[in-house]
Amino acid sequence: QGTELRDIGGQRWLRQHEYVEKLNMHGILSASAGQEQLLTELLVTYAKIPVLIGELISVEIWKHKVFPVLCRLEDFKPRSTFPIYVVLHHEASIINLLETVFFYKEICESAEDSILDLIDYCHRKLTLLAARSTKAQAETSVELRAEDLASPSSMQAVPVPPQELQKQAETMEFEISLKALSVLRFITDQVENLPLSALTRMLNTHNLPCLLVELVEHCPWSCWEAGKLKKFENGTWHVVPPEDQVKMTKLDGQVWLALLNLLLSPECQRKYRFDGFNKSQLLKLRAFLTDVLIDQLPNLVEMQRFLSYLAVTEPAPPKKDLILEQVPVIWDHILKKNSGKWEAIAKHQVKHAFSPTEEELKLQARRWAQTYSLDMMEALAPDKPRCRVCGVEAAKRCSRCRNEWYCTRACQVQHWQKHKPACNLMA
Repeated sequence: QGTELRDIGGQRWLRQHEYVEKLNMHGILSASAGQEQLLTELLVTYAKIPVLIGELISVEIWKHKVFPVLCRLEDFKPRSTFPIYVVLHHEASIINLLETVFFYKEICESAEDSILDLIDYCHRKLTLLAARSTKAQAETSVELRAEDLASPSSMQAVPVPPQELQKQAETMEFEISLKALSVLRFITDQVENLPLSALTRMLNTHNLPCLLVELVEHCPWSCWEAGKLKKFENGTWHVVPPEDQVKMTKLDGQVWLALLNLLLSPECQRKYRFDGFNKSQLLKLRAFLTDVLIDQLPNLVEMQRFLSYLAVTEPAPPKKDLILEQVPVIWDHILKKNSGKWEAIAKHQVKHAFSPTEEELKLQARRWAQTYSLDMMEALAPDKPRCRVCGVEAAKRCSRCRNEWYCTRACQVQHWQKHKPACNLMA
């Protein structure tokens, strides 16, 4: 069910978040086993895709409108970042679930009118990616553990700096934007089946082809640092060896596939404005269409032909049909409903959602331990567990909370003072 902005972080909302987390984990495990058909059928049958899109936009608005006000409040001195981190993480969970299921045509169709809201959402995230400064590109993903979220600061009333919370939000924003890129590419796979308004919105309202050209040109998921090329893949930045530097990443592939879908579809070509600016932007792609790239994605030969044709012709302007155009409603509805109430909402949430007692925090930690069952988490983990202290492969884990791994008893004893508060919460 959809929730009100004011209720975000409350007990009912937390139950909803747990359901989303379980769906998300189930979706990832099903996709890895090639058995996600059951999940997609359930989401379509019970019309949950519009609900998920509504929740996604609701928490996005909370992050932009309520969260900054929350951090400025004088009485905002949380004992733990845990409840706030859960809200920040909610958007990432939903977009990850949508990325898993939007591969299917029936999911895209079941979004109905809310597909316009999702297109707008993806456009906002891609704009953030395109505007991302090169300085921020080399920032590594912050790895948040149980200690960081519910540790000594929750046991001793030490206020957590708002700047730290905002830094966590910014780190997640980058990864969320990359997921939105994948979702958008899956939407473009269905251009033949999308409502007319969705196509108009992608091509003319937001001019997504030119935005995608910006992403090809500036590639925010790769950067040079100390003479070495680093690329962001699978949640972390890593150094690319010289022999792999021309290799296309999954994110590069998503951008090129979205461009192929938007530029080579006859319906899109008929509706898109190939004016002077758009044409000059699109022709920039020719410099990137090398033989090495085309070998990795042979479909780009068609793109190369199209751009060569575009360079020497003046395509006819699109016909200006007089039509009634649908517009997205979720974003505007939430903004109008809560306009001028941001501070009141923030104060309400500080009092009722983000200042839990020690007992409430322990109860919530136990619920999270059940949500993230260890067997499921281990199935999702791409690598073998590593020692929390020295980083080598580990075979032993804490017998109380079963959340931390160690290679030897000596490492466990060395880490106990740091681990003890979180262990007490989870055990």
